Amino acid sequence: MTSAPKPPAADAGKIVKSDAEWREMLSPEAFKVARKHGTERAFTSPLNDEKRPGIFTCVCCDAPLFKTTDKFESGTGWPSFTRPAEEGKVGEKDDSSFFMRRTEVHCARCEAHLGHVFPDGPRPTGLRYCINGVSLKFEPES
Repeated sequence: MTSAPKPPAADAGKIVKSDAEWREMLSPEAFKVARKHGTERAFTSPLNDEKRPGIFTCVCCDAPLFKTTDKFESGTGWPSFTRPAEEGKVGEKDDSSFFMRRTEVHCARCEAHLGHVFPDGPRPTGLRYCINGVSLKFEPES
């Protein structure tokens, strides 16, 4: 007797929840941006002005994503960073919505939509990770 094929096992450490579960834990705006690929209005996030030493984590799963030391003022109205906190914490995929070709960035652990990365940032990387503040939480250094 042959058994039915098993669904692929979830990647170790990945967090998968239903929309209902995400809605319970996130604000309506965070759900719209992080889970439904929305964008917050420019210049609305209090994290734009955050300069204290610390780490910016995923609003959905608390994964460490960006460090204050890699944050810079881009003038775009969204928190901007030159690189992720650690390799592998932020994933990328092509985004061709709104008749544009961009690179979307998301949390590698839970797939939360963070924003986009552009090749017009400062040294040392030349990258600008343009991130929705509502997709982040800030944890100051102790």
